[in-house]
Amino acid sequence: MPDLLFSTKEFVVAFLDDDFLLGTQLSRELFHDVAENLPLVDYHCHLHAKEIYEDPNFDNIVDAWLTDGRNYGDHYKWRLERANGVPERLITGDGDPWDKFMAYARTMEQAVGSPVYLWTHMELRRYFGICEPLTTKTAKSIFDQTNELLATPDFSRRALLRRMNVKVVCTTDSPEDSLEYHDRFAKEGEPFRMVPAFRPDAALNPTAKGYGGWIATMESVCGKPINDFSDLVEALRNRVDYFHQHGSRLSDHAVDVVEFAPATAEQLDAIFSKARAGLGLGRQEQAQYRAGLLLELMRIYKDKGWTMQLHLHASRNNNSTAFQRLGADTGYDALADGSVAAPLAALLDQAQSSNILPRTIVYSLNPNDYMAIATDLGCFGGDDRGQLQLGNAWWFNDTITGMRRQLEVLAETSLLGNAVGMTTDSRSFLSFPRHELFRRVLCGLLGDWASQGVIPDDEEYLAPLVRAVSYENALALFKS
Repeated sequence: MPDLLFSTKEFVVAFLDDDFLLGTQLSRELFHDVAENLPLVDYHCHLHAKEIYEDPNFDNIVDAWLTDGRNYGDHYKWRLERANGVPERLITGDGDPWDKFMAYARTMEQAVGSPVYLWTHMELRRYFGICEPLTTKTAKSIFDQTNELLATPDFSRRALLRRMNVKVVCTTDSPEDSLEYHDRFAKEGEPFRMVPAFRPDAALNPTAKGYGGWIATMESVCGKPINDFSDLVEALRNRVDYFHQHGSRLSDHAVDVVEFAPATAEQLDAIFSKARAGLGLGRQEQAQYRAGLLLELMRIYKDKGWTMQLHLHASRNNNSTAFQRLGADTGYDALADGSVAAPLAALLDQAQSSNILPRTIVYSLNPNDYMAIATDLGCFGGDDRGQLQLGNAWWFNDTITGMRRQLEVLAETSLLGNAVGMTTDSRSFLSFPRHELFRRVLCGLLGDWASQGVIPDDEEYLAPLVRAVSYENALALFKS
């Protein structure tokens, strides 16, 4: 009987060692030789331009990781702590920093398998050189070490970005924003760029409580009255021009409900007047307004050579009690489940037939949408390489399995080599190792395919694709 034991030494990895997620020789070569040291282009995050410009240090690791008292923080971590029974005063409240950190360490002991567990330990290693797991036993040592380092000049906001080799960081900014901190930062001579992304969510939410006030703000910013729908479109075009002058080349839209309904110019004017007066809109009117405005924005983006991002299917603020107490973006959102294929196809078809379809990236919080979106996108475009594509694994899908699934769907329905890499979609200055995780997943996937004979086992052949997906395609978004 033949000996069934392998004569070669079995490949073994340790917790987060240099080769974690890289199970083949090819995957290790692609990551270490090609992807590992490429710069980062983070084209969608929620860092504040003011903080990047002013460049303060964090007071402690709790401020950097959990909440810094500026009305935002890491809601990924908050959700896990709530699931572990941590009282809110030790999450978003005014609890002592050490007590908050200990509560988080206790939560991490239960979080094996969570992406937050992985991010937490990658961040400890990449920023602070700390390789031991975070537990209640190691918490005090880690708390003291990280706080000591965070107090030094090498750990200011900008220094944290430089440490991760960030080349471009793209903030998310409302149309009325003055972009003054982008102006000031551009004169600083930093080795990385800070670029605004245009986020007109206020314009696309005509039933929101502050819609009328936002229109008044836009009138003040633009120096012109906004009396009808066409005036609103011109005001937004004015602001896109302004953002373009400040280096912006992307827009971003939170489209939680995907609907499409055609409307005449007269109907859109009437809907705008009702919305501004706070009279309320029916569902059909809302769909008409949003579709009409999105099409006009697509026309503007197409003219400017911009990329439009659509983030679909988030179900927001599900816990009404918590929303009243803490507000939005505090960890009470989930994925939505509804039809996306027909309304998305109708929107893209109208844009294509009117020759106003810009470069577009479509994300969904619901991974069940991936095939519908990817096959919809394959019906349109063609003006340039990678014009329409399924966006990277987002939010709840920002996991090893989620990233791999998104890459597989993209590869099987379109062209993997045109993918534009990863984003942090984060409010945390310590979140940038997520790019490394994505690159490891990409290289691991290619290595697995090669080991199965699906693609060539050839580093030289695959290296250009890895460079493009990890870095070059994302950088190209800013070249128009």
